[in-house]
Amino acid sequence: MVSANTSASIMTRLSRRSFVRTTGLLFAPTLIPARLRGAAAPSNQINVGFIGTGDHGTGWNLRRYLNFNDARVRVVCDVDAERMRRAKEIVDEQYLNRDCAMTRDFRVVLARDDIDAVMISTPDHWHTLISVLALRAGKDVQCEKPTLTIDEGKVLIDTVRRHQRVFQTSTEDRSIPVYHRMAELVRNGRIGRLQRIEVILPRQPGVPGDPTPQPVPPELDWDMWLGPAPYAPYTKDRVHFNFRWIWDYSGGIICDWGTHLFDTAQWANDTERSGPVEIEGTGTHWEGGLYDTVKDYDLTYRYANGVVMTCQPGNPSIKFIGTEGWVGNTGWRGPLEASSPAILNTTISRDEIHLRTQPEGEHRDFLDCVKTRQEPYFPVDIGHRVSTVCHLGNLAIKLGRKLKWDPAAERFENDPAADALRSRPMRAPWTLI
Repeated sequence: MVSANTSASIMTRLSRRSFVRTTGLLFAPTLIPARLRGAAAPSNQINVGFIGTGDHGTGWNLRRYLNFNDARVRVVCDVDAERMRRAKEIVDEQYLNRDCAMTRDFRVVLARDDIDAVMISTPDHWHTLISVLALRAGKDVQCEKPTLTIDEGKVLIDTVRRHQRVFQTSTEDRSIPVYHRMAELVRNGRIGRLQRIEVILPRQPGVPGDPTPQPVPPELDWDMWLGPAPYAPYTKDRVHFNFRWIWDYSGGIICDWGTHLFDTAQWANDTERSGPVEIEGTGTHWEGGLYDTVKDYDLTYRYANGVVMTCQPGNPSIKFIGTEGWVGNTGWRGPLEASSPAILNTTISRDEIHLRTQPEGEHRDFLDCVKTRQEPYFPVDIGHRVSTVCHLGNLAIKLGRKLKWDPAAERFENDPAADALRSRPMRAPWTLI
């Protein structure tokens, strides 16, 4: 286990996913062989297709599903054939057979009548499109965060409602005790009236990426990897982990990490189905290489209830400051801290606000909701709202001026230039229409 001081420097070069694996703060669960787990009755079993089998798709999502008796992974899909084959090997080893199917085209998964739900672990620019097509195909969906644009999220919400499917925005934060606890403390007034939220996200990697075109590896379907994004020549720095630092595929560090800590902020602020009304910030973008998302950032969000939220780079942390004290933590999943032992040790009584959680995580919550048809703990509209907070920060830095946002109408106030950036065109033949 590394110290809190050491973790700050590590975060400058590692993602949240690789950071938590390195430190041991969050680990991939140990697989339990099928012969030791018993088998769920077929009528209670949820058949799942996996779309996207990269590091997080297999190391976290797939391994979680394989430990549930009531879920059965039937097919794995990835445009990278090597990653796809590795995922199949993991599934077959767990089930002690060779039954898991493979495909490089997600549409094959969606066309299968025996698939009840899909787990989507693709790069961000595919999240909404595959989710929408899956929902239209009658599948329930668990999908990694975030959306690529604000308007994509609105389409996603409409599709979930129209087809009456279950949709889980896939992050673990609402099942992590420290974030759940601090949100409940704030919502129940333990720090008085909330005034300020301080969010710290990590810095991006220190290299700008090599844009030099390279031959496409034989195992990769490059055109399918690009999908709805603009055409670009292949280079290894575009794909897999590094897509996060390129605008065409993601929203950089603010979207990658902000979707986590901003959700806790919105949860505690009781604005999880709304959002800020004013955003301003300064920052720089990567230059001189392939990467072009935000590099450094200093953001300020203002809410209609008077709460001010700031966001800067450093050791990923969050702090809520109220009229009667503060609560928060330092470092990803760091222990709860407060301005007094009374706040830290207080008990939330039965008749106070209790926020929904699932100690076994987002995958267990999703499977339970597929059965009950209830809304998951991180439903589509709340996921959309926290993605919007991320997008608003990126756009404020991009435009270089203060933005006024109407969270009810979900548009900028008297600002056509900003409104034009709520969406992006998709490369033919891909479309959300």
